[in-house]
Order: sequence, then C-alpha cells, then structure tokens
Amino acid sequence: MKPEARLHGDFPTFRREDLRLVTGHGQYADDLNLPHAARAVMVRSPHAHAAIRSMDVANALAHPGVLVVLSGADALADGLQTIPHPTGSSKVGSDMPLAHRDGSERIVTRQHPLPVDRARFVGEAVVMVVAETEARAKDAAEAVVIDWEPLPAVTHAIDALGDNAPQLWDHVPGNRTLEAHLGDEAATTAAFARAAHRVRLSSWVQRVTGAHLEPRAVVATWDEMKELYTVHASHGIGVVQLRDELAAVLSVPPERVRVVAPRDVGGNFGTRNATYPEFALAAWAARRLQRPVVFKAERSEAFLSDCQGRDLHIDVELALDAEGNFLALRSVNTANNGAYTTSFVPLNKGAQLMPSLYRIPAAHVIARAAVTNTPATIPYRSAGRPEAIYAMERLIDLTARQCGFERLALRRRNIIGPTEQPYRNPLGVIYDNGDYEGVMQTALDLSDWAGFPARREASRARGLCRGIAIGNYIETTSGAPRERAEVLVRPDKTIEVIVGTQSTGQGHETAFPQLVAEWFGVSPAAVVLCTGDTSFVKAGGGSHSGRSLRQASVVMHRATTDIINKGRRIAAVLFETDVADVSFADGCFRVTGTDHAIDIFRVASAATDESALPDELKGPLAAISDQTRPGLAFPYGTAVCELEVDPETGALAIQRYTSVDDVGRALNPMILHGQTHGGIAQGIGQALFEQCCFDPESGQNLSASLMDYALPRAADLPSFTTALSEVPASSHPLGFRPGSEGGTTPALAVTINAIVDALAEFGVTHVEMPATPSRIWQAIAAAKTDQGARNPGLHNTVPTRP
Repeated sequence: MKPEARLHGDFPTFRREDLRLVTGHGQYADDLNLPHAARAVMVRSPHAHAAIRSMDVANALAHPGVLVVLSGADALADGLQTIPHPTGSSKVGSDMPLAHRDGSERIVTRQHPLPVDRARFVGEAVVMVVAETEARAKDAAEAVVIDWEPLPAVTHAIDALGDNAPQLWDHVPGNRTLEAHLGDEAATTAAFARAAHRVRLSSWVQRVTGAHLEPRAVVATWDEMKELYTVHASHGIGVVQLRDELAAVLSVPPERVRVVAPRDVGGNFGTRNATYPEFALAAWAARRLQRPVVFKAERSEAFLSDCQGRDLHIDVELALDAEGNFLALRSVNTANNGAYTTSFVPLNKGAQLMPSLYRIPAAHVIARAAVTNTPATIPYRSAGRPEAIYAMERLIDLTARQCGFERLALRRRNIIGPTEQPYRNPLGVIYDNGDYEGVMQTALDLSDWAGFPARREASRARGLCRGIAIGNYIETTSGAPRERAEVLVRPDKTIEVIVGTQSTGQGHETAFPQLVAEWFGVSPAAVVLCTGDTSFVKAGGGSHSGRSLRQASVVMHRATTDIINKGRRIAAVLFETDVADVSFADGCFRVTGTDHAIDIFRVASAATDESALPDELKGPLAAISDQTRPGLAFPYGTAVCELEVDPETGALAIQRYTSVDDVGRALNPMILHGQTHGGIAQGIGQALFEQCCFDPESGQNLSASLMDYALPRAADLPSFTTALSEVPASSHPLGFRPGSEGGTTPALAVTINAIVDALAEFGVTHVEMPATPSRIWQAIAAAKTDQGARNPGLHNTVPTRP
C-alpha cells in the first residue's frame, strides 16, 4: 500500500519563536552580560603534536588588567579532573555492542581541561588568561612563553594505524582504540565464494565541521554563600548531563552546579553536544576570582577546536547471484577519533546499518577506530548513517552499471517488504515497520523520474551533461533513554510543562505545546514550555539522535493522562456523581447525560481551594512522569537528485531535489519540512563543498576560516520538493519516528550518484567528496585518457554548446 504523503505547504502551523528571532530578540549565551565580568582568552597550541617542556607566564601576569594566568599544572593542583566524555561501555545502550574481538573494551583517552605535558592537535587550549577586558587578555596571552618540543604528527586514521605512525598515547598501542567485528564472517565468506557478481567500493567520507552561526560561549559565576557554580553555556547535550559532567571535572557534587541554557542556540547539528574544556575552565576561574568569567570563542577558534564530524574510510564489497539478489556484504570501516575518544557513536551506528533497508542474508563488518592529531570527532547530524547509506547506495549504482542491472529494479528486488517486518538485519539490528518501497515510489512520482530522458536531451542540446539518482535510507536513532516531564495546570488558565530535553532550533517551543494542548483540548497558547535550567529540570537528556519528541512525548502524555484522571475524580466530587459518569473532552469535564460541565482550569482552582475534597485530591493539579525507555527508532525515506554538469569546466548545478521521509506521525509538518530542507543543505554541502583539511606533515588545519572552508549558499540549491509519509511506528506508543535528520542521510549518496550518472558517457565511475568542479573535471579527463588508452581509435563525443 502506498503511504500517504503530506507535501510541503500542507497544514501550516507557524513557530511561535520565529517572530522573536527574525526581529532580533533572540537570547543567546553571547547576550548575557553580567556586571564586573572578567574575560577569559585561551592560549592554543600552534603544534599538532608537541611536548610542553616548560612554561613561563610571568610576563603575561605583569600585563595591565590581568587577573590570573592558569595552566594545566594549576588545574591539577586545584583538583580538576578529566572530562568524563560519555564514551561508555560497549555493553551499555541499544546499539549493537562494539568491543574488541577478544571481548575487551575499547580504549578511551582522558582529556584534561588543560593538558599538562603534551598538546595533541593544533588549537588545543593549553593556558587560560583572565583579565578585565578581552583585549587585555589577548595582549597578555601573546606574552605567555612555552618551550615546545615538536613531535611527529598524523592526521588520517588509515595512516595512524600504519606500522611507522607516531604514537599519540602510551596506553593506545598502534593508535588503535577499537577493532570490533559484527555479523557472521564465515557465512559471509561462503556467500562471496558462490557469488556470480562482486562489486567493491573504497572511499573516504571526509571530515566536516558544524560551522555554527553562533560560536560556543560560556558565562560562569560562583556564589560563595551558597557554594554554587552557575554556568550559562551554549550547548545541546542537556543541562542535566552538562551539570553532571562539570561537577565531575570540578570535583563537587552535582547539586553544587547549576547549568542554564540560553533560550536560543545558534546551531548545533551534534558538534555542540560536548562538555568543552572552556565550560569547566570558566567556572574554575570564577571561583578563584570570586567574580563572573566570560569566554566567547571566535570563529577561528571554533574552526580549530570545535569537535568535528564524519571522517570515515570505508572499504566495502557486495556479493550478488546471477539474478541480482544480494547475497552478502562485507566492509572495513575505519573511523578517526581525533586526539581524544570523545565518542564512538558514529562508528557504531554506521557499522550496524551497513545493510541499509535491503534484504542481505549475511554480512561481516569490521569497525575500527584510531586516534590522530586532529580535533575529536563527535556525532554530527545523522551520526554514522549518511556514511553507511552512502556506501550502500553507491554500491548499488556501481553494481547496476558494472553487472548490467537496471538500478531501480535492483533496488526493488532487494528492498525489505512490509510482510517481512519486524526484520532482523544480518548484523543483529531489528527494524520495526515501514513501507520502504511505497516511499520510494512516491519519490519517483514527485521527481518525475519518467520525464528525465527528455530533460537530459534538453540539457545535452545546451552542451551540458544531466544526471539523476535515487537513494533509499533507514536510520537507527537512540540517544539518552531517560526523560522526565512535569505538567502543572494552573487556575490562571495556563499549563506549565517542564521537560528535560531542550531545543537547539528544532521548534520545541511550538511543537510540544501543540501536543499537550491537543491532549487537554485547549489552545496551544495556554501551554508554556519550561526547559534548560537545572534549578527546576531534574532529569532528562538534550537534543541528539532524534530523541526529543520521541522521548518527551511519552512522558508528557503519561503526565497529561494522570492529570485528566485526577481531574475526573475531582469533578465527580464537585458534581456529586460517580467518577465513571465523568468524561473529558475539549478542555472540560462533563457528567454523561446532563448539561453539567466544568473546565479544567476551574478544576485546578478547586483542587487548591475546595475543602470538601478528600486529602488525596487536594493540592496542585499536576503530575510527573519519569521514564527510561531504551531502544532504537527507525525513520526511513527516499531522495532523488537531478543535476547538470558542464563537462568543459566541471561546474555543477542541482536542478531538482526530492525527498520523501516517513516520520510515523507528523506533529507539525511545517517544522518537519524545514528540518528536511536544512538537512538536505547539510548533506549537499558535504557532497559538494565542505572539508576540514589538515597538512599531512605538520597537522596544521588548512581550512580554519570561512575563506577556506566552503559552505553551500542559497544560490547553490534549488527549491526542494519534500513530502512526509506517515506509517505509525510500531516501536513507539504514539507512533512517532524522529524527523530531523532524514534530509541529510541519503544526500551524500544521491548527489554523488547523480554526478556519476551525468558523467557515465565518459566512463566516469566514481568521484570522491567533496565533488568540486576541479575534481569533476579531473575525473572526466582521467576517464577519457583511460578510454583512449584502452581504445586508441575511440573518440569521445563531448556535448558542445550550440
């Protein structure tokens, strides 16, 4: 059955936060200006790998206005601990466990807020200077003298695993932090042995960075009377997790740290979801100085020291029988941890999803990771899944071309059908439900796939090469499993909702009140969402892995149901009737068969004022739900990309882009379409423009400014055609699937496949990302040269402009 699709523009419900943002009234961490605040500046390592022989801060301390200059040795002396990044155990969580083959745990590194003996990437903070003004702190920072001993550096994971690679950590032999095996190696080997076709792809999904509109910032204070740190930080991991991790660094109980998130955050995409050293350093300095301390990263600092994303080398092979049935998949996925093991999540999620939504009986994946002299990597929008889908969808198109299959038929033959679900993939992940082929057909229809040949001929007449590609995807999202909601109905006709998750631009301020208002039968304007402050948020996670609505909806619904049930009991007392005779709808309690009715706000008033109520019904009309719900969620969808390439220059223009995403249940379609649009832009950005480049010898970041790090612009993208499919998720009690990352997940694959399709007449079979005009032109030239060498009499017919 073809899934119902909601097109972009259907059922608009505007975001209540947008007016504030577009009129310049957003409230960011950078906007918090406390009186008498001192300014912190970091001295950062100019070396990718260097030992700190000695350090002299005397001249810096002598500068006017300087309050303190602090080093890693000072931090150790004051009892600061390492940052407890949640690398976790392979035995915890809902993802397939990644541990060494012998069962031993992956190796983790420890990150001090300031290193004591060695810097391991260019831009790592090594000294903090705090002064009356930022300018004076910067002047003093230049006076800090450090005697460095430069050491050999390595920036690529494959190189770091080589026999002659420099060693970053004494306890990480060969720089290898993990080598895990998933699946059945013997069955996979046997399937390859009997295969009629084998197709292989070796590719690198390059490193990118979040490039947030708002660089990270922190404002910290210390209250001596209360013995309380207060930290205002722009982040997305959730105030509770950040509080707990800061408390661990500062060696104090969690109740002595209050974390406040700003009302607005200028971009996240996952790379903001870390406890950065500056967060703890600002709090430490505030206590030492007994005054507020502010740190605001500059754009260049963000490029150098933000956690970054992707950076995975994939060597993958697909086996098929003569009819085109997939038999087996094997892959070696090599991830770059960076200098610190901040996260293994992208490697984990990508490795377990390598078969995608296709029926593959056997698979064997080796998931490896290595430390290098680069900033740490962390989950970046759709962590690990775009890499896996890129590999699978590229393999399918390569297979179709090399083995003579039609690419749509090959996908249809092997796609998992609804009657096979729930479906266990060959690596052990159990998918819930979905109409994968139905969504694929919807995307084909919306993209007018059938009309492509005519459009290709029209492009050819203008001297351009036109290509089209389709890509299917599935995701495995999880995130922190615990969430908490407190819901309070007030007599003043407002409903307060406190949840542990928080928005970093996803529209919670609109969507969550919509949901609660629907359940209570009141206007969304009556519902006030409260988040982002550990003074009232007791538990819950932040925004990551598509968890916010998926987890918050369950606890909000439970609390709402409990309030309605309590309200029915109160109304029964007020109406002197049996509770079974009281119903609730449209914000009112009614006695069946009568005209007696009372709205929920009057019930809330009675709960606090009515003396006739029994004791168990007196008090605020409120409820709390605190639940831990582990498990994976499985959004899925299809994208189609159509583009033109100028074969004379390699210049490219995307002409059409279609995305159909199944979200289970669309709470706010407008927000979901917006999320999809942003996700597509990020995916295309990686496919065509973005790359964090490091000098292979010195380890210097060669793309540390917006002059060198290319981002997509509005003119680079067409108007997107997006649609939502709604097949309720069997894995969620309310049917929701995450809906914020699907735009990104297939974009890498479908963009590169479209380029290769456009250049197929030249014999081009692959273009590495980012597919810049230079790379495209070189691929055409290399293919023509190769064809000429193999067929001396062959002359390529290159489209020419009329």
